[in-house]
Amino acid sequence: MSESASTSEKKLTWWQLALTGVGCTIGTGYFLGSSIGIKLTGPSIVFSFLIAAIGTYIVFNLLAKMSAADPQEGSFCYYAEKAFGKWAGFSCGWNYWCSSILIMGSQLIALAILTKKWFPDIPLWVLAAIYAILSILVILLGTRGFDRIEDFLAVIKTAAIFMFIIIAIVALSGGISGDSVSQPGFPTNLADTFTGGYKGFWASLIYAFYAFGGIEVIGLMAIRLKKKEDAPKTGKVMLGLLTLIYIVSLCLAVIMASVDKFDPKESPFVTALAEYSLPFFPHLFNAAIIVAGFSTMTAALFGVVTLLVTLAKDGDAPKLFSKKINRFKELPLPSLLLATIGMVASVITALLLPEKIYEYITTAAGILLLFNWAFIIISSWRVLEGIKLVNKVIACVGLLFLTAAVSGTLMDETIRPGFWISLLLVFIIGVITLLMQRHWNKQ
Repeated sequence: MSESASTSEKKLTWWQLALTGVGCTIGTGYFLGSSIGIKLTGPSIVFSFLIAAIGTYIVFNLLAKMSAADPQEGSFCYYAEKAFGKWAGFSCGWNYWCSSILIMGSQLIALAILTKKWFPDIPLWVLAAIYAILSILVILLGTRGFDRIEDFLAVIKTAAIFMFIIIAIVALSGGISGDSVSQPGFPTNLADTFTGGYKGFWASLIYAFYAFGGIEVIGLMAIRLKKKEDAPKTGKVMLGLLTLIYIVSLCLAVIMASVDKFDPKESPFVTALAEYSLPFFPHLFNAAIIVAGFSTMTAALFGVVTLLVTLAKDGDAPKLFSKKINRFKELPLPSLLLATIGMVASVITALLLPEKIYEYITTAAGILLLFNWAFIIISSWRVLEGIKLVNKVIACVGLLFLTAAVSGTLMDETIRPGFWISLLLVFIIGVITLLMQRHWNKQ
């Protein structure tokens, strides 16, 4: 790595990290997952996102404070181990690895679903396999200039949302011809606002939280700030911007189309403008989401590989996974192969369960992610010295929101299998942790 690259890697201003955070967070979980949330609860999806924004901020604020007090590359895994011991860091790391694999699989399936709009005759699993191969090839070719590419693609993602907001406002004001009679408009009663009842609203929380997934990555990058004390400010700006973008765009979507028209296999923003004379928009927006989603998935693959190398170096994974092959630009091939197996599992599952696979994987990934967030909150109680009572109360509110999001997945039978998938993975990680605990005790 060049000297300039190294310098930029170590020194970031708070606003640069905030913009990077926006880019890392916006993904197909928002562009596609929000359709599932709208289908479950209707216009009240806006309130789901508000709750998720508050819960996410509580988690990030505590992580930022720990990072400012004691900057560490391991971030939340390090703080978990510092608070509770080796078992906590081990289980936290592997839980995050599993959630990242599922997130990667979720992005993979989302890309296949979006591409199927153009190629309806190609099976979902074939499209997923193509994207998986392309992502692996990108990793094999090297990742220099990765930060710049991510920043550029972050602009594409954000521009796509702003494009929808502008076009939607023009359409609502009568500037674009379309069927305005079928627009539901603002809901005037609770029944129209919470179309899925309390169960639907409860179940939708997991998709709102999932749209904010990636916030913990900024915790990992906080060590690169010029001023470590700026970490909390970074979170406030980033989450404020994300919340504004999410809420405004979703408000416009739900007042432009009735709930029954939203399809989990189509972006809600494409659905919202379907009645207008905009033949270019669905294709343009679809392309923007695919480019952004591929970027997020490839970044997730790179992150999974890197995390496994770190786990191997810390003794939390076999040393084999830290080995690198010079021929492939110092790439840790064993780690990449294991991550590839996870991607192959997603492709096979898409072959076996083509109808509901996106909901299942997204739900399971979101739950595992929230388990890690809960660990961040609990760890902060021990790591942060002299934490005030009011901050502990706020942290408890955060835990309450996380618990509501996880338990809400049991409220709807279409996403319930994702809960059992996540529980199975947690059980496996727990058993392995117990076995490893005996090994550590002997040492």
